[in-house]
Amino acid sequence: MVEPDSDPLGGADGRYDPERIARELDWNLLRTFVVLAEARSVTEAAERLRLTQPSVSTALKRLEDRIGRKLIERGPGRYALTEAGELLYREALDINGSILRLSTLMREMTDEVRGHVTIAVASHVVCPIFDQLLADFHAAHPEASLSINVVSSADALAEVSAKRASFAICLVRTRSPKLEYRRLYREFFGLFCGPRHPLFGRTGLTKADLAGRATVSFDTDRLQDVLKPVTLMRAQSLLGEKITGTSSNLEEVRRMIIAGLGIGPLPVHVAARDVADGHLWQTPPYDDLPAIDVHVVWNPRAVKNRAESILLGMLNDVIEATPIAARTYTGSGLSQSDRRRG
Repeated sequence: MVEPDSDPLGGADGRYDPERIARELDWNLLRTFVVLAEARSVTEAAERLRLTQPSVSTALKRLEDRIGRKLIERGPGRYALTEAGELLYREALDINGSILRLSTLMREMTDEVRGHVTIAVASHVVCPIFDQLLADFHAAHPEASLSINVVSSADALAEVSAKRASFAICLVRTRSPKLEYRRLYREFFGLFCGPRHPLFGRTGLTKADLAGRATVSFDTDRLQDVLKPVTLMRAQSLLGEKITGTSSNLEEVRRMIIAGLGIGPLPVHVAARDVADGHLWQTPPYDDLPAIDVHVVWNPRAVKNRAESILLGMLNDVIEATPIAARTYTGSGLSQSDRRRG
């Protein structure tokens, strides 16, 4: 039991002894704490770790004894990190990511690139330059492997921060000083409806036709979030305040629009195929559409294997060599002038 005034990791002068912390701290306790911090209870953490609840509780107590600080406040209806717990979680997340990637330091150096690249991608990233890059990378390094995990932009950034992803392609609202960012491409959002909607196929539409209509949209379609320009477009289009469906996944927003739940925003170049195939119909506005930038994000402190370094280097080279005009996607001319004329 730690006495209130004692300092279990202190030196003779009462200050913390970093070497003693490094010598006595069990790294497995940090891994357990990361799961505890991300869970909603000790029971949930135990399930994720496939351990018993008493084992996890004991591990937490051992860590608190080693650190000399209360890390999690627990009680009836309460489970929250303390200030010390928040600080330790941020550092432990970084340490855990580094340990997971230690194998990259021990890799066998060969003439062939054999590493694995994990890319966290926001839903339905449509970027011909990136597609060509993957083809070129595979042709040059056929022994390297890729995994592409589709997640929300927020989760993609979290994966990069935790060093679980080689890099991310996603939307960015606020920038972390610990990460690096490059704009990959720019897309423009328009409003669309599906075949079951009363406006589908109608020409000569105006904002008045949209007044009060139900909408579907993205979870991040809010004034304080990354899709703020899309939120303003919806408001200026006189659409009603009733949102009948939301999702963080573009494919699911598309599904709800096609199903007739409401009018919703989609990148114009992504919707072009569906418009041509008769699955979607674009509604006003047709001009001055909101522009949204999609970024490549990586963690410069993450140790990268050869495949990761090469692919990220190729991607940065392509961005550097390609003017933003060639990385801006506006759609394919969806006969919008015809729709305006009616």
